[in-house]
Amino acid sequence: MRHKKLKLSVVLLLVFGLTTVHAQEAIPASGGNGSGTGGSISYTVGQVAYVTNSGSGTSEAQGVQQPYEISIVTSIEDARNISLDFVVYPNPTTNFVILKTGDYDVTNVKYLIYDAGGQLIESNQVAGNETNISMQEYKPAIYFLKVVDKNNVIKIFKIIKK
Repeated sequence: MRHKKLKLSVVLLLVFGLTTVHAQEAIPASGGNGSGTGGSISYTVGQVAYVTNSGSGTSEAQGVQQPYEISIVTSIEDARNISLDFVVYPNPTTNFVILKTGDYDVTNVKYLIYDAGGQLIESNQVAGNETNISMQEYKPAIYFLKVVDKNNVIKIFKIIKK
């Protein structure tokens, strides 16, 4: 009898508790995405409220669209006094990107391209101080270009393929 009451209580709590729980809901009138050389933006027309609350070292943003960014900071522990000048351009791209390594010795340097899911797509040796990397066969998406010297990660770039 006691187990039946417990089961009934749990079921009733779940039924009444789940009917009152609501996630963020909105029926926007319109919206879209925009991108340029400085980055990209998503917008919603018709969002009723957007509030940011902050206090005691934390903040909370209420609204329908929330950004999700991945930032990776990498460095080589043994090379703290070396200035590494690695650049990838144009970004966003349609056909290719150029990896410019400056005056860095690229003897053991290779690049790896990953999709947004972390799947390795391409791995090649860096050809020189300017390496042309073809992106023509890739679908429009976000990719990550990891530059590695032996087993040390030098830098990771986020590449947007249009």
